[in-house]
Amino acid sequence: MTNQLRPFHLAIAVDNLEKNRVFYREALELTEGRSSDHWVDFDFFGHQLVIHLKEQKSEEKETVNPVDGKAVPIPHFGIVLDMKTFKDFSEKLIQKNITFIIAPYIRFEGQVGEQATMFFKDPSGNALEFKAFADMTQLFAK
Repeated sequence: MTNQLRPFHLAIAVDNLEKNRVFYREALELTEGRSSDHWVDFDFFGHQLVIHLKEQKSEEKETVNPVDGKAVPIPHFGIVLDMKTFKDFSEKLIQKNITFIIAPYIRFEGQVGEQATMFFKDPSGNALEFKAFADMTQLFAK
């Protein structure tokens, strides 16, 4: 295998297809691709994100891990952006009155792995994390 990044495919369950379709298209400004009456594809920063209708809600209890004194939701998914895109994107979300689980902030400031991060949920309760590194070469630095 090469080290070239390839687009990933992620399928997640939602309990209201139209409400989530609007969220991903309008709030996150993702381009919609193919769809049916049970699923919708989105261009998630060059990756394929598919929301699938699952009418029955899960009774699974939410789990969190403490990180920097904050409750990080488990599971979650997201993307690593460059710092300018992160700042622009987070400002748009703030203007759209997105409710953050963890508002945008900088972790490890001035240290190895310095990064911006934020967490919020879609209308079905799927947790998303968006982050950006001051130096992308430190993505996996210890």
